[in-house]
Amino acid sequence: MITLTRLVSYCVRYLLVLTAVVVTLFPIIWIGTMAFKPPAEWTTAVDQHWLPRNPTWGNFDFIFSGTTRDLIVTLDRSATQPILASLLTASLGTVIAVTAGTLAAYGVARLGRGRNLPLALLQLRLFPPLAVLIPVMIMWGFLGMIDTWWGLSLIYGIVTLPFAFWLMMTFFNEMPTELEEAALVEGCTPWRVFYRVVLPMVKSALATTVLFVFILNWSDYAIALLLTRKDWVTIPVFMNALSSAMTGQMYGPKAALAVIAAVPPVVLGLVIQKHLVRGLTFGALKQ
Repeated sequence: MITLTRLVSYCVRYLLVLTAVVVTLFPIIWIGTMAFKPPAEWTTAVDQHWLPRNPTWGNFDFIFSGTTRDLIVTLDRSATQPILASLLTASLGTVIAVTAGTLAAYGVARLGRGRNLPLALLQLRLFPPLAVLIPVMIMWGFLGMIDTWWGLSLIYGIVTLPFAFWLMMTFFNEMPTELEEAALVEGCTPWRVFYRVVLPMVKSALATTVLFVFILNWSDYAIALLLTRKDWVTIPVFMNALSSAMTGQMYGPKAALAVIAAVPPVVLGLVIQKHLVRGLTFGALKQ
């Protein structure tokens, strides 16, 4: 029989959980509804309401076509190019960071190579981002890598490399070494042990690292703002430019672009969801 004290405890617990969920989902719900509001509903600060009274696809049409009957302003470009630029640079930067970080982490954790590498990568993240980006911008300009997909992808891979390295090294340190030693005894080379034995064992951890690094690259604003001008502008930079002297901040088109920008991380999370929980709890329990 449930006592009154336990019942109150359950009610308080679920009330706190519900409050946390509402607070967490509030910005997402607001952006989702704002994306379908006409200008008359997102330009006023007096009569704001949750659901759009006159739902419209005009905001989505505006960011892709550059014109709409609801707004008298036009865009000099559509959102197609920034979306493709973000997909390419964030994906390639993730591949660079995760590949290099995984190899380096395995070398430090198992082979004892590069003992000073963890400290060096940690120091790379201790500097203020803008203090590092200013010399990078000068060097990228000298090398002709400003406003190029390979230049932006490379700096994404370099900046997120420490995160991939430290995550993967933590996972490698939690792994037992018996299977690797058995494979070496059977005649496998270290590279074959890494590809055939180690990687299948850490695929859940690898999926978690990929998602984490991809989100960092996908949501970056400062690096893309400094290293792009026109051809390879990413979604955050393009979203910041959605304003005009006549309408001010275009909250409706910004919300529509935010809804689209949320799709790739969500899809990636759904694809790797069976590995995600295992990766997040990797090493939490030991036999």
